[in-house]
Amino acid sequence: MTANAAERLIQHYVDNFRELPWRSPPGQPAPDPYRVWLSEIMLQQTTVATVRPRFERFVERWPTVEALAAASDEAILAEWAGLGYYARARNLIACAREVVRRGGFPRSAAELQELPGIGAYTAAAIAAIAFGEPAAAVDTNVARVMARLHALKCPTRPEIEQLALGMMPADRPGDFVQAMMDLGATICRPRNPRCNACPLSPHCLAFASGEPEIFPQPRQRAARPHKHGIAYWIERGGSVWLVRRPAKGLLGGMAALPGTEWVEGPPDPINAIGTVRHVFTHFSLDLHVVPRSEPDGEGWWQPLGGLGEAGLPTLYRRVAELVLAARRAA
Repeated sequence: MTANAAERLIQHYVDNFRELPWRSPPGQPAPDPYRVWLSEIMLQQTTVATVRPRFERFVERWPTVEALAAASDEAILAEWAGLGYYARARNLIACAREVVRRGGFPRSAAELQELPGIGAYTAAAIAAIAFGEPAAAVDTNVARVMARLHALKCPTRPEIEQLALGMMPADRPGDFVQAMMDLGATICRPRNPRCNACPLSPHCLAFASGEPEIFPQPRQRAARPHKHGIAYWIERGGSVWLVRRPAKGLLGGMAALPGTEWVEGPPDPINAIGTVRHVFTHFSLDLHVVPRSEPDGEGWWQPLGGLGEAGLPTLYRRVAELVLAARRAA
């Protein structure tokens, strides 16, 4: 891949970069590593449109890593509610406290990977964007761009990383990484890529083939199992009984309704108010909502008028909405 391709990509980024609250404009001093780190954690499996307002709310409440590290677990988990993939929030807490213990963020990708919740991609993105290290930040979008440039149907991650590093300008690794991210997100899309708007189309072997969408080949996904569980709706005096899920495991540490384990094979709920279907990464779930009279487990009474402040994840927020909607319809 020629240096001219990288120059075309960077110029396209300068002319079309997405203005995002965790970025610095092209050619400007690097952004605060705290903001880069926080955005990269939030953006894992989550869209930019969803993350932007949540990121701004987060940094308004905790503007520095020191402020975040000093906050309570419960406050951070409640603020994270609705973003999903809650292991990220638990790692966020652990990482913030480790960064403060160390006296700041490490500056290299290798050292950043030693922190909780930071894998190879996130470490490379932070190192390149915040600290100017030539590091190959390869996410799904970047892998697709590089695979199409070289017409690779089944590339390995090390292969993509080497190709990206070979194309990266030594003096602008942060702009290059973000330019690749933007290109994959807005132009070199999985379906209907906008090749006519792509600065790299003159260099792209997939474009030259006439069938850019066949690169890379999609991976075959295993069938997603389906599970069932029961959530108990326990109400008294205008409040509902909430508990906190175990610290480890799915939705760990989050506010929730008490209930049964989630297992394959349907239960036989009696007097169910209704059922909420929710899809997680590795399985789907039917959560059957059953009324109960007495509190179950260690928890607290949450006023119905203050459910929005309880930090319920999406699954349990939908359960509450189902119950209240059923009541209004009765």
